[in-house]
Amino acid sequence: MMMALGQFVFSLSTLAYQEFQRQTDWRHGSTSRIGARPARQFLGAGDDSITLPGVLLPELTGGRPSLDEIREMADTGKAWVLVEGTGRIYGLWVIESLSETHSLFFADGTARRIEFSLVLKRIDDDRIDQLGTLVSTAADQLLEELL
Repeated sequence: MMMALGQFVFSLSTLAYQEFQRQTDWRHGSTSRIGARPARQFLGAGDDSITLPGVLLPELTGGRPSLDEIREMADTGKAWVLVEGTGRIYGLWVIESLSETHSLFFADGTARRIEFSLVLKRIDDDRIDQLGTLVSTAADQLLEELL
């Protein structure tokens, strides 16, 4: 397992990304001053995003069903816990976009190569300590619905 987003596991048999790109922004307000540089004030954390670009070779690795599953997750609009294979918890993330490029086609139009790029945005405020509570609460609600 490379990483898991909710119940979706990134691996060689599903979606293997080639890079892990993370960008974190911080906000600084600016006020113009006469005869001096603008005054700046730290306003807090800004956006935090992760981009996972990769290549699928459906004959050897994962395929379209994995991309379809990611799209279905995005369609719900829900946030998902992102956990690295090492056990590191990144927090709650939403799927902002998924792009794919198909190339090297078989005679029937099936792609031999699919390049993809998945963009995730963080929505929690460093409250990783509450993730266990959120997960157990969700599990409790699910059990109540089943009973």
